[in-house]
Amino acid sequence: MGLICRANLLVQFDQAFRFRIRVRLQTDPSFLFRIQSNTKEEPSPIRVEGTSLLKHSCVVLLLFSSLHFVEQVMATLVSEPDTASKLQVFLQWLQANGADLRGCTIRPCGPDKGYGVFSTSPCNPDNGVVMAVPLDLAITPMRVLQDPILGPTCRAMFEQGGVDDRFLVMLFLLVESVRPDSLWKPYLDILPRKFNSPLWFTDDELSELKGTTLYRASILQRKSLEDLYEKKVKGLVEELLQSDQQERTRDIHYEDFLWANSVFWTRALNIPMPHSYVFPKSEEEHDTEASQHEQNSDHKDSDCMECNCGESGNGEPVWLEGLVPGIDFCNHGTITGSKAVATWEVDSAGTASGIPNSMYLLLAANYDCSDKEIHISYGNKGNEELLYLYGFVIEENPDDYLMVHYPVEALEHVTSIDKKTKLLEIQVYVYLYNYFFGIISFSLIFIVICIMVPKMYLSFCYPPFQSAEMRCLLPKTLLDIGFFSTCQKDNGTSTSYASEITNYSWSGERKAPSYLNRLVFPEEFMVTLRTISMKEFQIDQVSSMLGEVLEPSDKEVQSAIWEVCGDLGAFELLVDLLSSKLIGLEEGSGTEESDTELLEKLNSVPESEKEMRRHYWSSVVYRRGQKQLTKLFLREAQHALELCAQEQN
Repeated sequence: MGLICRANLLVQFDQAFRFRIRVRLQTDPSFLFRIQSNTKEEPSPIRVEGTSLLKHSCVVLLLFSSLHFVEQVMATLVSEPDTASKLQVFLQWLQANGADLRGCTIRPCGPDKGYGVFSTSPCNPDNGVVMAVPLDLAITPMRVLQDPILGPTCRAMFEQGGVDDRFLVMLFLLVESVRPDSLWKPYLDILPRKFNSPLWFTDDELSELKGTTLYRASILQRKSLEDLYEKKVKGLVEELLQSDQQERTRDIHYEDFLWANSVFWTRALNIPMPHSYVFPKSEEEHDTEASQHEQNSDHKDSDCMECNCGESGNGEPVWLEGLVPGIDFCNHGTITGSKAVATWEVDSAGTASGIPNSMYLLLAANYDCSDKEIHISYGNKGNEELLYLYGFVIEENPDDYLMVHYPVEALEHVTSIDKKTKLLEIQVYVYLYNYFFGIISFSLIFIVICIMVPKMYLSFCYPPFQSAEMRCLLPKTLLDIGFFSTCQKDNGTSTSYASEITNYSWSGERKAPSYLNRLVFPEEFMVTLRTISMKEFQIDQVSSMLGEVLEPSDKEVQSAIWEVCGDLGAFELLVDLLSSKLIGLEEGSGTEESDTELLEKLNSVPESEKEMRRHYWSSVVYRRGQKQLTKLFLREAQHALELCAQEQN
């Protein structure tokens, strides 16, 4: 017993040794039982700070001969490892799988603030590459369909149209999170278990968003996810885990599906996978290419130039959404902190990163990178999108925007709705394409279409209104060209969406208005408002004009409506919409001034309390910004209405 006590005392002080034992047990659970069942077998020579574990063989054997210590180690494995241990295991896992962190590392950003990528070199590397991760580590729909357990079932569902790409990745995360021997365990263990998006808010916290677009969107999305879990995910995961024929670490619950959903939306990248990586060629095809390459060797110098993602005639990149461990720990650069200083690229040939078929992190030139966090950009996103998808907001966000929509329910009370839907059906198709593929980011389409507008309601009740622009995004930057802009800009050239259309009328009698160059509201939304606000006699006049044309185009319809109606009715409707939005915001959570006072108090609390009230702070920042923008755009609409009324009279 004295020898065992001395051995225990030795291991207690040898922290590196104990840590390496835990790492080995986490990556190879059978390691413990192999040594315990056969004490004559020498343990593997794991390195401990430059010293082989063989030197500790006697200690290992004596320790493992003690049942008490075995139980103690197993209890430690069952409990959550500390943050430092999980991070160290993850970094070792990255390197063991071919990743190269040559000028950076991953470490905590601060208490309860998650992880970030930090530079470790005092100067920027020659080619700017600080991290490279093989695409083999990426979790994509392709990876899921190739999985020996999930693959067959998921392929069948995918071919039948029962699931989409994103659902496959979420399903993979769910199943792998309870597999005791998952190859992705070091990565999954380091991911956050809770998030800061409204889907994770308590009911009291969510009530702080009343009156905003996100309040209704979050409630509907919660209900949608709960229904999806009960009707589809729960049974499917059970089926997949039973086919795996392995013991699971725990049961799956709705919170796990919510976690998988949040992991995907907060970390997924749209990856341009090399065509040759997605569709690898057979050996015969490679031999044929090699033969052709030898025959054309004289032309090598002139044919070898290609970009990092180039496929040399093998096809265009295949875009897949997925997670790239390591790269996905880069945080968004904000105006209150460091701006984005890095971008990620895909390297098919390995010419930039030295690793073929990899994704690498590239620093900006002349960046002073000594011990600083390396930020990337998630895109020019407003606080509504940042909070909904990523769980954070930016005070005084220059990319903030206001969403204005015409309530679908109000269509029931619109006069002559059948005639107006026919006119809208002709007008909207060109604008629909330009709007969704030129203005709105793809991550926001989910909010705009699936949440804000009940599509099935539109389909059955008013088919043409499916395509009409029933909502619009008003970026904050539009105010720079508005009536009350403080920017010193040449407004002689219109940046308004309306310039192309309203300069042309059916007969040329209605001239372009004087306020056109200052108008900040998108023409595609104005088209809808003009049509909805038409009087019965105006509809008859427009129909009479269009009767002269066999098949009127969208521009001809818009020109006829513009000549008959002008903008007066549209501006009146727009002022009503913005006024109603402001009333809803203030009824839900008070005035802009009250939010400003709340923020001053929240910003003055000690740092230790700020993280505890993060959801509350984010809600106040977001809703105050919405009230500010609503007031500013309402002022623009009211002034445009005044000018329009003067000119039409």
